[in-house]
Amino acid sequence: MKIYGDPQSGNCYKVKLLLALLELPHEWVHVDTMKGETRTPRFLAMNPNGRIPLLELDDGTHLPESNAILNYLAEGSRFIPAGRLDRARMLQWMFFEQYSHEPFIAVARYIIRYLGRPLERATDLQSKIAPGYRALGVMQTHLARHDWFAGSACSIADIALYAYTHVAHEGDFDLRAYPAVRAWLARVQAQPGYLPMPAR
Repeated sequence: MKIYGDPQSGNCYKVKLLLALLELPHEWVHVDTMKGETRTPRFLAMNPNGRIPLLELDDGTHLPESNAILNYLAEGSRFIPAGRLDRARMLQWMFFEQYSHEPFIAVARYIIRYLGRPLERATDLQSKIAPGYRALGVMQTHLARHDWFAGSACSIADIALYAYTHVAHEGDFDLRAYPAVRAWLARVQAQPGYLPMPAR
């Protein structure tokens, strides 16, 4: 199988991390979004939404959307809880990641790290900070009582949330007031086969 993506993107890195944890062989095809490589006719034929990551199976089938890819790759593995309610909670936190976490923490990081904090995006950047901290507060409340987000072990919900949380400081988020979040980050990093995000 092939993965099209940029491992500096949290949405792509979460897929790369799961592949490492599962020791799944794959080919990584680097795609540079800043150069418009997701808008080419060839890429749009694979994913009309023009976004990475994108999974290409050996039969040529394509699957976009990072959390859908995580779910596909983790099927039958230890990263999907066995219990019905725990699986639902896993999905709950993956929806939370995409709707209440990523739009703020990831976008703030993008404006700063990828765009270089342009003055014309200052208001946009500032608008991401309060809701980003709200998301971290929700995570802190949960993690103060639980080691993981779903069930009793690391799941793809943890991998999904880890990706952008562990680089939240690159979006000007300070995690010092979130000790349970920081302890959880360390637990994810202690997983056998853990792969750090590559340096840029």
